[in-house]
Parts: sequence; structure tokens; C-alpha cells
Amino acid sequence: MKKRIAFLAVLAFVLTLLAGCAGTTVIYTNQCTCPTGGHTNTPNTPETPVVGEGSVKTGLAIVTSIKNSQDATVADYDLTIVAVNVDDEGVITDCVIDSVGTKVNFDATGKITSDLNTQVQTKNELGDAYGMVGAGAKYEWYQQAEALANFAVGKTVAQLKSGAIDETGKAPAGSDLASTATIYLGGYVAAIEEAVKNAAHLGAQAGDELRLVVKNSLGSSKSATAEKAGAAQLDSTAMALNVKDGVITACAIDAVQAKVSFDATGKITTDLTAQVLTKNQLGDAYGMVGAGAKYEWYQQAASFGKYVTGKTAEQVAGIAVSQGKPTDADLAATVTIAIGDFQELIAKAFA
Repeated sequence: MKKRIAFLAVLAFVLTLLAGCAGTTVIYTNQCTCPTGGHTNTPNTPETPVVGEGSVKTGLAIVTSIKNSQDATVADYDLTIVAVNVDDEGVITDCVIDSVGTKVNFDATGKITSDLNTQVQTKNELGDAYGMVGAGAKYEWYQQAEALANFAVGKTVAQLKSGAIDETGKAPAGSDLASTATIYLGGYVAAIEEAVKNAAHLGAQAGDELRLVVKNSLGSSKSATAEKAGAAQLDSTAMALNVKDGVITACAIDAVQAKVSFDATGKITTDLTAQVLTKNQLGDAYGMVGAGAKYEWYQQAASFGKYVTGKTAEQVAGIAVSQGKPTDADLAATVTIAIGDFQELIAKAFA
């Protein structure tokens, strides 16, 4: 009799949890979903969840290049950010593409000459102000990126790669895509492939609205001195959200700290050809645990994403914080970093 009562109590608890979930029913484990793999003891991170019919995976990718930076002149940043939804057959069901192109100027004394308080907007945010039409193009960047994103829908990565680009990395001449997208597409297709590779079941259903938001800052940049190297640093945080009826159904987060270091003569000391890894890609190597934290950044970001799934923008904005860090016991157990940027991104997505 006692065993029967205990079983019924557990069953009631499980049913209560499932009733409170928005979208897909998801069972979470403590296995890692970090893109680099090989991690354990990940708090609140979904891995191979039990999902219902119509469930889709959500993926996010940030691909960064600093290769065009020049000594005593400029740190040049080119970021491609992609969010996707993908079904279990690998077919892309939704896709959003954005990009950040910005520069930090510095001189032969290692002094930064750019205004570091300048708001760094994405190319989608710039819209017509990006100026491609004014320079002679038929369509603006955001329109061309949207054409590629729409072309990707309904295709696997293999089908996308074979149909979207030719050997030059551009849309094949005479194709419907080429009539709108005249820019080089190879890098964007590669970023879509990366986002698909990163995709996981986080709760979204087919038909949920996919949104991509990005926040950028140059505020961590510093000029060089005789004693210490300088660095131009672009901090970008990206979030892929799925939304239905004003409620978050999936949330994926990643961030990158793209740094170009230089000495007091303006000589760049960073390897400009090295891959710039995101915080999720760095995984344990990001080093928060080694510095005394209980969990790494990628684990904390995943925990925050799980926590806000099922919530509205107003509920996320109302999460209690102290000095930027959450005070809610359930969230604070696994998230000890400041969450202001995350809250701001969600507000931006709903705005």
C-alpha cells in the first residue's frame, strides 16, 4: 500500500510539471549540449528530450572574422549570426540571418581613436541606412539576407548548399535567388550549416515564430600604454527565441568576445587567421569554474534559457535581481552571472 501511494505521488508530481510546460513536452537530463561536446554535470540543459509531433529544434550560430584588421589602423569585425528551426529530418523550417560589421580605429601609438560609446547596430537594424542601394545595388543587405533565409526554408543543409551557391560562393546565375541576392553568400550558407549543427529540442513547435536579437558593445576596448597592451574588443550576445501567443517556447543564447590586441606602436599581436570561438564553443575552456564559479558560462546561459521558456516578456522583465544577478532561488542556483543583457534581448525581441 505504501509503495502504491508513493508511486501515485510521483505520478501526480510529474503530471503537474508537464501541465505547466508551454509547447512541447520536454524531459531534461544533465548531459551537455555544448557544441564542442565532452562536458558533464550541466545544470538544466536539455539533451535528447522526449518530444511530441510537430516539435522542432532551435539552433543559433555566431561566425566571426577579424582577418581584415590592420596594424596601427583598424580592428575590423565581421560577424554573421543565424537562427534556425529544424525538424528531425534535418529540414530547415525557419531561418533568420543577421550580421554585424564594425571597426575600431587605433593609431601608431596604440591609442584608440574611435568613439567606444557608439551604438553598434546589426545590418538588419540599419535597414535601408546600410546603403547598398545608394551604392548601386538593386536590393539592400537585409532584403538579400531575407531572400537567402527564405530560400533555405524547406531544405536540408545539403540541398541548400547545392542550390544556393555556385563555385564562386554566389547564387547561381539565372536562378530566382540570384535575382534578389547578389552579395557573396558562401559565408552565410556556412553559418546556416553551423546553426543547424547546433540545433536542439528546446521546446519549440512548428509554426512558432522564430526571432533573432543581438546586442553589441565596444566598451571593453582599451588603448595601449608603455606598460600594457591595448585591445579593441567587440562583445556580442545573440539570442534565438521562439514565441507563440506572447509566450517564449524556446530560447538559445550564445556570445562572443572578439578581441584584437596591439602594442604601444599599434602593432597587432593577435593571430588574425585563428578561429574566434564563441562562449558556447569555448565550453569549459572559458574558465569560469577555474575562477571559482560553480558552473561555466555555457551552462548558465542554457539554464537561463530553460528558465524563461514558458514565460512572457513581462515575466522575464520582472525577474528579481541584485547587482544584476538573479535572486530567485531556482534561477540563482545555477545562474550567478549578471542577466541584464539577457533580459534586454528578450525585451528587444518582443518590442
